[in-house]
Amino acid sequence: MPNVYAVIMAGGVGTRFWPRSREKSPKQLLEIVGKGTMIQNTVNRISDLIEPKNIMVVTNKIQKPMVTKQLPNLPEENIITEPIGRNTAPCIGLAGLFVRRIDPEAVMVVLPADHIMQDEEEFRRLLRLATWVAYESGKLVTVGIQPTRPETGYGYIQVIDEDDGKNPYFQKGVFKVKTFAEKPNVETAKVFLESGDFVWNSGMFIWRVDAIMREIETHLPEMYQELLKIDDAIGAEDYDNVVETTYKIIRGISIDYGVMEKAKDVYVLRGNFGWSDVGSWDEVYRIAGKDENGNSVTGQAFLHNTKNTLVYSGTKIVATVGVDDLIIISTDDAVLVCKQGQSQDVKEAVDYLRRKQKVDYL
Repeated sequence: MPNVYAVIMAGGVGTRFWPRSREKSPKQLLEIVGKGTMIQNTVNRISDLIEPKNIMVVTNKIQKPMVTKQLPNLPEENIITEPIGRNTAPCIGLAGLFVRRIDPEAVMVVLPADHIMQDEEEFRRLLRLATWVAYESGKLVTVGIQPTRPETGYGYIQVIDEDDGKNPYFQKGVFKVKTFAEKPNVETAKVFLESGDFVWNSGMFIWRVDAIMREIETHLPEMYQELLKIDDAIGAEDYDNVVETTYKIIRGISIDYGVMEKAKDVYVLRGNFGWSDVGSWDEVYRIAGKDENGNSVTGQAFLHNTKNTLVYSGTKIVATVGVDDLIIISTDDAVLVCKQGQSQDVKEAVDYLRRKQKVDYL
């Protein structure tokens, strides 16, 4: 088997989880569902496959101290920082520089830090298969999620689910990608669901480091040239300055749009392991345990004539009377009250606070 490295992307702020999620303590560093923070659970679920010395985390300078504290088994040099967020392509390219120096044919397993998998054994089985395919084929591999509803918040991947004789891995449940689709409207999402050959784009990727760096060089040549400057500076005294300067130049772009949609012969595995990207408070409510009235409560709360409501009370008690279908998040310095189904718009509150420079609340 090849050397396998995990790259965990953990630089986001998680604005949709305000007021619990802040710049210094974003969603991935919080306990949102169950025990353990999201990044701790991400590391734990791959610990049987990848040893700690081969797990890298890409985050930012503000969050690095807390990441280091939460992941004491990881070598500190494995916590890679970006000066500013530039989306997933630069993040992956930066981590790829470090992996390539160790082993240019190593397999990189790229995972977001804030996902949930209920069937972790099935998740690990799929990763083992994906790792083998990525190493043997030298192609890019991704994981698609079997859709359960016409979701408009995810991108989609159309798979070739008939054996055309050109896919040596078809019998193992590995499919070729036909096309990538952007986030659809409701009607299009329904068509995707009914067709049976679309999966949700999970944002998880598996590839050999030489393969992804070659694709970045081909499809994002300007970015690649800037990454080479960082590569030359690794281990030098001016490394931090070079990264700072380079990130001011690099264009922010996702790996999906910059590479995956343009690459040839991309493989996808269908994931069916209880996946959630926990992208909003609505999603937390959807997967959380509920009482007989459909309420989900964390902390102290008194709910009277209240149904289908999510409450997080922090240190204060929350009381509701005669209301339904709400999301209520109370912290020491802020309270969010939101209708179910509208928590994606929490970022509007964060944008307002940024415009007003209310930094104490961010």
